[in-house]
Amino acid sequence: MPTHTMRAVRLHEHGGPEVLRHDEVPVPEPGPGEVLVRVHAVGVNPPDRYLREGLTRMPGETESTVVLPVIPGTDVSGVVEAVAADVAGLAVGDEVFGLLRFPSFHGSAYAEYVAAPASDLARKPAGIDHVHAAGAPMAGLTAWQFLIEPGHDHPSPFQEARHRPTALDADTTVLVNGAAGGVGHLALQLAKWKGARVVAVASGAHEAFLSKLGADRFIDYTRSRPEELVDEIDLVLDTVGGPGSRRLLRTLRRGGAQFPVLPGDFDEEENAKLGVTVSTAQVRSNGAQLAELGRLLDAGTVRVAIDSTFPLADARAAHERAGRGHVQGKIVLTVA
Repeated sequence: MPTHTMRAVRLHEHGGPEVLRHDEVPVPEPGPGEVLVRVHAVGVNPPDRYLREGLTRMPGETESTVVLPVIPGTDVSGVVEAVAADVAGLAVGDEVFGLLRFPSFHGSAYAEYVAAPASDLARKPAGIDHVHAAGAPMAGLTAWQFLIEPGHDHPSPFQEARHRPTALDADTTVLVNGAAGGVGHLALQLAKWKGARVVAVASGAHEAFLSKLGADRFIDYTRSRPEELVDEIDLVLDTVGGPGSRRLLRTLRRGGAQFPVLPGDFDEEENAKLGVTVSTAQVRSNGAQLAELGRLLDAGTVRVAIDSTFPLADARAAHERAGRGHVQGKIVLTVA
């Protein structure tokens, strides 16, 4: 068993990257249905930044459950160190990865050890290391639940209707906006796995990277507007969001769909006039789906690109890197 204290990164106040503190804290005890994971790597995700900056209530929650100081983070890859009595199927020594307790701010992943719900975990693909595995959970499950299968019946806080993915095959063309980022580069590969044609939109620096991942066409948004170059697209997956998101509706055929990963500003009358659907979802932890994605990662069908790695103690530098933007793949914290 581990010693009774561990290193973890915590927020004692909200603010910029400088509020991330490297502390000594007690090792958590796994509760019912949980395992204790010795963390080897941690994925850095936008919600970590939102929490750091002061968002303490998830969309759909009526009140905040965050108490400072708090350990941010949701994405881990590591080794099972202890198992609660009621957990079957996982044993001490198993290598696992997972998106922990999402949607909530209780993942507590920026740490040497984490108590993780067994149902949020899958076996780490043997063919990839902990760094690449830690980059996969949130971004991979977001892409999976938007494009392949939602995997749950929870109502989205963003819309009434249940999110329904578009059937992807050789007759479909998908435009991925923000294709070089965490969700984008995995969504591109999942769409290719399904046989679809993919138009990748990103800045020019990412062209070779995205072509290598299988993009059929590349559009540099700093030089041209996608809606002026392409039309008759079946599905737009927009990982960027913001006020410009609506322009991408013009690339769609009638009957097409746009899936904004971040809530955008859409007009239902405009959608109806164009004959298109706008649908979004909220990613949720799902060990079974992660196991399916894990098989694709193991086979090399899908790969996680790593933008950069930082030691856990340098979480501030990792957040500064994220803040500069133009990230290619994932930023990951390593835990010695």
